[in-house]
Order: sequence, then structure tokens, then C-alpha cells
Amino acid sequence: MTDKRPTLPPLNALRAFDALARCGSLRAAANDLGVVPGAVRQQLSSLEEHFGVPLFNRDGGRVSLNDTSRRLADAVGVAFAIIARAADEVTPQGQRSKLRVGVPMPMAAAWFIPRLPRILADVKSLEIQVVPVPVSLSLTDAADIDALIAGGEYRPLPDISATQFMNDEFGPVGSPEAIAQLGPGLDAGTAIIARDVSYLWDDWFRESGTTPVRFQRRTEFNDLMLAISAAKAGLGLTIAPRASIEADLAAGTLIAPFGFCARPAGYRLCCRAVDRDRKAIVALRAWLVAEGKAANLHVATL
Repeated sequence: MTDKRPTLPPLNALRAFDALARCGSLRAAANDLGVVPGAVRQQLSSLEEHFGVPLFNRDGGRVSLNDTSRRLADAVGVAFAIIARAADEVTPQGQRSKLRVGVPMPMAAAWFIPRLPRILADVKSLEIQVVPVPVSLSLTDAADIDALIAGGEYRPLPDISATQFMNDEFGPVGSPEAIAQLGPGLDAGTAIIARDVSYLWDDWFRESGTTPVRFQRRTEFNDLMLAISAAKAGLGLTIAPRASIEADLAAGTLIAPFGFCARPAGYRLCCRAVDRDRKAIVALRAWLVAEGKAANLHVATL
């Protein structure tokens, strides 16, 4: 006697359902799939017709998962991840696997992109698209990103796999001219505040054991990239991660006479837990861990 398999829902309906579960709204799901919201709405309705039970809460134009569909969403997400991993396994040798990697802008410019040619030369199976992202971005906010490089301030959610690959050190830096004008302490200088990481000065005072000071002047810029540029121009001192200014330190355009503090969590490669074993992510993770060990050893010998 032949077992009769249950009738599966239409694949397009499941893809629309998975996109809604991941992205949180019809519009975001439509953007993720490259279709109009009405097409997603139609596929979701067909999924309800298939099961014969309500799967969504509808409030005006908003559509969200109900308790029944949340359980289904977990299973569908795992199933698609399994299919993706299986597809990785059958990808012909010599064909590159594409990864969209989110990297905070200062680290992308100063650390990751300068190493990108070596990554691609060493791991010939990878094709990497670097996506500059705000420091505060999480994978939950970016469904189109496969992996994220994050510093020690990032707190991954339980469904995120995070692997430390390099120390994350940060400290006050300024041009040689600005440092020379300080005298013995920080209080005579100008503090350059990056609004997107405005907490870094307080963190450095606390973690370095340095007594907080009242700066003679304070000036603010929207993001860390601009704050670093202002420090290089001699406008004052800013707090910056070492990885974001390593070339400036080596060239002497910025100096760090007050030292750096290390964040215990370090820099991490983060991905969704269901994607942890994808070949492309495994390959990038291994390269970063090896590169991070070399970078940590180099810093320790300075």
C-alpha cells in the first residue's frame, strides 16, 4: 500500500508567509520579495484558504501573525534554511556563493574593505557585497543582510549566532597638534562627540578607570566617520575603535596617548542561527577568526 503524502501549500504562498514573518509588515515583505504588497496579500489569503483556518490578525491595512501562524512560521523558517543549506551543498565547484555582509561604516572603510581582496583571494567560493550600516543596526532590522559584523556594544538576540573573531578596543584619539595643546590632562581639550555612539566617552572613563573631566569645549557630529575626520583635522579629541583608525594610527595622523580599553565581547560575526552552517558563512567566519588572531597578536606586541 502506497502512503499518500499530504498536500503541501503552494510554494509562493509559503515564501510570502515567510517574508511577512521575517520582515514584520506587508510592505517590508513585498520589498524583500521584489513584488507589490497586493501580491503578498493575495498569497497570504491563498495560504489561509489552503489550511481553512485564520492565520493573520488584520487591522485596517496591517496584517500580522496570530498565535497559530507563529508556530507555523518557526517551522517554515527552519525548512527554508534547510533548503538553503542543501542548495549550498550542491552548488558547483568554482561558482561563488553570494553574501551580503553588513559592516558599520567606519570599520567597513578602515578595516573590512582593505582586507576584501585578500578574503576573496583566500576564499574563492565567496562573493561578498559589503553593506555599510549604522552602528546600532541589528539583523532583526535588516532582513536583506545575511551576516553582520558588530562591535562589543551589540547585544544579539537568542536567535542570532555570534562568533567573536577579534578584540574590540576603543579610546581617545586626536591629531598630534591637538594632543600637544592639551598639556597634562584632557580637560583643556575639545571633546568631539559622535551622536550615533555618544555613550563612548562615558564608557571609556568608566572602563579605563580615568576620572571623568569637564572638557573646555564640546562639539557634536552625526556619526563616528565625521567625528574621526574632525579629529584628524585637529578640531579636538574623539573616542574611536582601534579597528576604525588603524591606518591613521600607523601613519601618525592620529595618536592615542591615553590608551585603549577592550570590550570583553570583542568584534563578532553575527548571523541568524538557522544560517550558522551555511558554507559561505562558515568560510567567512573561519577567515575572520584567523585574521583576528593575527591582528590581536600584532596589537599585543606594539
